[in-house]
Amino acid sequence: MRIGEIAALVGVTPRAVRHYHQSGLLPEPERRANGYREYGVRDAVLLARIRRLTELGLGLDEVRDVLADDEGRGLVEVLEELADDLARQEAVIRERRERLAPLLDAARAGRLPAADGPVSPELAALLTGLGELPESPMAAKDREILTLLDTVAPEAERARLMELMRDVAGSARELYGLLDALADAAPDDPRVDGAARALAAVLPDGIAVELPPEGAGGLADTFFADLAPAQSAAVRRAMELVARRSRRAEEDR
Repeated sequence: MRIGEIAALVGVTPRAVRHYHQSGLLPEPERRANGYREYGVRDAVLLARIRRLTELGLGLDEVRDVLADDEGRGLVEVLEELADDLARQEAVIRERRERLAPLLDAARAGRLPAADGPVSPELAALLTGLGELPESPMAAKDREILTLLDTVAPEAERARLMELMRDVAGSARELYGLLDALADAAPDDPRVDGAARALAAVLPDGIAVELPPEGAGGLADTFFADLAPAQSAAVRRAMELVARRSRRAEEDR
């Protein structure tokens, strides 16, 4: 194989191959009579190993140490390891395609606004369940925080939260209306307690969290900073009610 062929086979650039030669990671192969390098299977195996190690974040000196430890291993063993690595990559690609498919279907059907994508299948299902909502500033804020959670939450926790929130989707229209009405209200407005109780009534116990105090920083402050004082008071009160209900349920078990 020529340098361009081995580079294409392994998935690197000819420039990278030359760099590995200069760094001493990849030995220079024999050259043909015309002066061109002639690469073989072992060169390809070694180059693939270098590529994999660098993709894992190892520096060139670290790669050199790993390769030194690998000396003496049989070709079959190295090839089997690379085959296993390719199988793992194929599984990752397959999982990504599976995650992409419902998003693509939803986008094509007009159920997923372009501004919200790309999002996880769990959030796509939640947004689809919400359906078409009237113009609601609170709904827009809620969508933003859900999209943020979809990005920053660990996969298992994200899936759990989105599944819990799907149960709230049926009441979203009424709840958004109650919270929107508090946009210009004072925190001690009597409607705050009613909105808090209505929100707490539909929030599942599994979503209960102890909110940090105001000004403590973090995601909670990011969310509440966009709310009017009365809206913030209602949501905080609702979360307190859910947390209290959840603790009582735990104690009764």
